[in-house]
Amino acid sequence: MDLYARVNILEGRAVRLPRGDVNEAIFLDADPVARARGWVAKGADRLLVVDLDAAARGDYRNRPLLGEIIEAVDVPVVVAGGVRSTAEVERLLDAGAWRVGMGTVAIVDQVLFWELCRSHPGRIMVSLDVRADEELAIRGWTEGSGLQLEEALIELSSAGAVGFMMTEVGRDALVEPPNYDALRLALSIVDEEVVAAGGVRNLDDIDALRAIEVDGKRLAGVVVGREVTAGRFTIEEAKARLQAERPLRPWTAKDLEALVTRYQTVDPEGAPAARAFVDWVLSQR
Repeated sequence: MDLYARVNILEGRAVRLPRGDVNEAIFLDADPVARARGWVAKGADRLLVVDLDAAARGDYRNRPLLGEIIEAVDVPVVVAGGVRSTAEVERLLDAGAWRVGMGTVAIVDQVLFWELCRSHPGRIMVSLDVRADEELAIRGWTEGSGLQLEEALIELSSAGAVGFMMTEVGRDALVEPPNYDALRLALSIVDEEVVAAGGVRNLDDIDALRAIEVDGKRLAGVVVGREVTAGRFTIEEAKARLQAERPLRPWTAKDLEALVTRYQTVDPEGAPAARAFVDWVLSQR
């Protein structure tokens, strides 16, 4: 699993949202660029930068700042928040974003989403904000979509999404556990990457996320931020948990088939070689 660090930006500042409401934002840092550099210096594998003004208010004042963050760090950056047009996707990719996270448009305008996935293969992720009843929220958590998680995963996977970043609407990550059931459901439905993006309470939650496995598939990453700021653990401690060696276990034919299917989404060109190797392994039984 990769360790993502989150930088939420509101009115040009880094903030924390206890329950996702921009009206309850807690100020953290007047310099989001320095904050991003700090996460990387501590060992974050990737950054998730969320433009809250764009997501909740349709205000794109922070876009130049996003470019500064991308330029300032040497790790892949996923940018999300208010990405609702072809022009915005291209603007962010041109600025150097590794991937672009889309939420509302992926749900309400799937024709556009299909076109974007075809035009930018491997670059479009989906940010799924999941309510307790598994309905997806849109427009910065301000509205319900009427679409359930399972249905959305099937449709958006078919469209060509490279992965899914899942958060829980209304949850305070410092108090409440991640929605493990929703994450298991996602792994059971799609072969693309699934990232737990709602935060964790402590290192035990990281261990629990790391242990989730469905049909040979595991989570691709976990996003942290407020937990580290609150002193629950350090980036270094989280990395150590994620990198701890797993005990070896026998691989079943089902495990291998699932891994090859998942590998096809990561390296399409190398997939035939992986397929040939697995076929050879299975022939030796």
